[in-house]
Amino acid sequence: MVLEVRNLSKKFGDLVAVDGISFSVNRGEIFGFLGPNGAGKTTTLRMLTGIIKPDSGSIKLLGYDMKKDPIRVKERIGVVPENANPYIDMTAWQNMMITCGLYDLTGREAEEKSAEVLKDFGLYDRRDQKVKGFSKGMKQRLVLSMALVHDPEFLFLDEPTSGLDVRSSLIIVDKLKELSEEDKTIFLTTHNMWEAEKLCERIAIMNRGRIITVNRPDVLRKTTEVLRRVEILFDKKISPEDLQGYIKVDEVEGEKVIVECEDLDPVLTGISSFIMDSKGKVKVRSFNTVTPSLEEVFLKISEG
Repeated sequence: MVLEVRNLSKKFGDLVAVDGISFSVNRGEIFGFLGPNGAGKTTTLRMLTGIIKPDSGSIKLLGYDMKKDPIRVKERIGVVPENANPYIDMTAWQNMMITCGLYDLTGREAEEKSAEVLKDFGLYDRRDQKVKGFSKGMKQRLVLSMALVHDPEFLFLDEPTSGLDVRSSLIIVDKLKELSEEDKTIFLTTHNMWEAEKLCERIAIMNRGRIITVNRPDVLRKTTEVLRRVEILFDKKISPEDLQGYIKVDEVEGEKVIVECEDLDPVLTGISSFIMDSKGKVKVRSFNTVTPSLEEVFLKISEG
């Protein structure tokens, strides 16, 4: 593992922002970090990147203790805060050169690495234009270029596609997948459920300062499948009264009947009996169980 967090805590006055959390991240993994506003995600991220110090607990990142060797850690990571902004009165290229200087990249090496990442994010042809004329999506792509120019082993991203246009979001998502394939490790905080499900191998859900669960998206979905949603499509409109005594109906949409249940067997038995008793007057066109979305999983777990 490349990140190991143990019993991490942080208080601000009487407010416990982070309450003794522990988790680990594997090399080459895209690790999602989800939670409602005020859950403690940003405070956790600021501790992981060395911006603030924890009250207690430990952070071991890329083999270094964050408390003992913060400089060595910061040299090897890239960070994109949620509200990161490049210098808007400078060109994209000038922003890249300033960033290169922070990591002791100079001359030809700085120019080659800057050109490479700007091309990756579709900004190379706009490199000599001032950033004040860039869209929000272009600015975010530039910030990501600046975070990647020194080829970090570990990348921290806080809501990287929040509020962006579709093109910028897709470019960023594709680049993150490519980085993971190159064995880079990515720590991603996001409210975008589609993004989390598409990118993340594992997801941690945080609420009220604590980590509630850490698991793969597909496993998290299965944990909420105790209450199943069943959609039955008949060949004609059916009322709840028609099915009384067979199954308990939760919702009717035209020919579709929706049932929420813990056990499928009684529903199957009830529908079969209803069809037989109708003596061919009613037929079932389809019968589907609906898998919960990651957003439904997130809401169910965080509210629990």
